[in-house]
Amino acid sequence: MDAAHGRPLALTMGEPGGIGPEITIKAYRELSAGGPAFFVFADPALFTGAGVEIVEIKTPADAAAGFKAALPIIPLQNSLFAKTGRADRASAPAVIESIERAVGAALAGDAAGVVTNPIQKSSLLGAGFKFPGHTEFLESLSRVTATASRRKCAAVMMIAGPDLKTVPITIHQSVREAAASLRVEMIVEKALVVAEALKADFGIERPKLAISGLNPHAGENGHLGGEEIEIIAPAIEKLNALGLVATGPHAADTMFHARSRRSYDAALCMLHDQALIPAKTLAFDEAVNVTLGLPFIRTSPDHGAALDIAGKGIARADSLVAAIKLAALMAEKRRNPS
Repeated sequence: MDAAHGRPLALTMGEPGGIGPEITIKAYRELSAGGPAFFVFADPALFTGAGVEIVEIKTPADAAAGFKAALPIIPLQNSLFAKTGRADRASAPAVIESIERAVGAALAGDAAGVVTNPIQKSSLLGAGFKFPGHTEFLESLSRVTATASRRKCAAVMMIAGPDLKTVPITIHQSVREAAASLRVEMIVEKALVVAEALKADFGIERPKLAISGLNPHAGENGHLGGEEIEIIAPAIEKLNALGLVATGPHAADTMFHARSRRSYDAALCMLHDQALIPAKTLAFDEAVNVTLGLPFIRTSPDHGAALDIAGKGIARADSLVAAIKLAALMAEKRRNPS
């Protein structure tokens, strides 16, 4: 039942007007008997009348003991103003507080990891949130905490499914901005983070990385673009010189069929959609968003807040359940590498 050595996982509230509360309840029903144990930083009112017992707790240490009997919740200080199916920017301080406190619990060692429910970025941005997404915010929180030890944090997004793990080298940028931002050092740094995480968190002793091109047909020897020759190929050469197993640049349209997937452990793609489209197509309900390179474990469902179906009772909790289970497995792997 414990996530790792008696510590529960910390769940965030996510967008309160979305499906986060509903899938959290469904995940609790599925996992309450056998775990992994978790608690939620949230407004308890979101879960009243949902058909499960809830219990307000003060510290993460209180979560595991009564997990079978009731969903543990640590109340927030900020108030909510959201209605089901609608995101209200007035709730942004509470949404942000939930993330910050979950990260704080993980960094303090009180939680085995963080599992984030989906946020509605538009309402957060409208309230002055300065980050394009969860990943960048979590990286910022880690940098602030890690300043004293001078630890370099490089947050890397991975979508992990049963048959495919993909990593976008660029994330929340326009295609034009993403292409212009590519650098040899960026690819090398993120690939190193991925390789280390595959070893530490997934138990893959010698990871094989497949690296995509940017342009159609991986640039067609420079006829369709020079990024493969000038940036991506030199990064791959450097990675192999450092002792990694990295291949490419591969044409993105031939990287994801079954035979190709058997040749690597993770695919690193130059653009957000190059990575996320195949991962979500293969396992939309089971895939998990994992943030690598942070000083704590973070997983998340690979879908959004789904305001359009919130409150209708039809939201599936598969991805959240998978995210909780994967976070627990990663925590156990870090605690017991053998």
